[in-house]
Amino acid sequence: MSPRNNMTKRLSESEIDQIVTAQSGDDSAWEAPVRVQRTAPTAFSLPVELAARAAFLAQLHRTPSVEDWLRRVIQERVELEEAAFIGFKRSLAARAT
Repeated sequence: MSPRNNMTKRLSESEIDQIVTAQSGDDSAWEAPVRVQRTAPTAFSLPVELAARAAFLAQLHRTPSVEDWLRRVIQERVELEEAAFIGFKRSLAARAT
């Protein structure tokens, strides 16, 4: 058998929803609950000059605090990097076919 035949079919969200709904009353279909602990927020330090530049830009953007502005900037950058990564993976997959 080829490796592709051993792979399971990728289910759509609606198919997954149907399976979960059908199994919702059957306790034997479910594994034991997984307990997850929230990690403490990570703190990091910035060089004084970079912190001053960030404070200036936070004021310029009328953000209530530097922390809020940095959180937004980091979130936007992470989303941008993720989108670039997904695009790169798609281009590699297109070349492979």
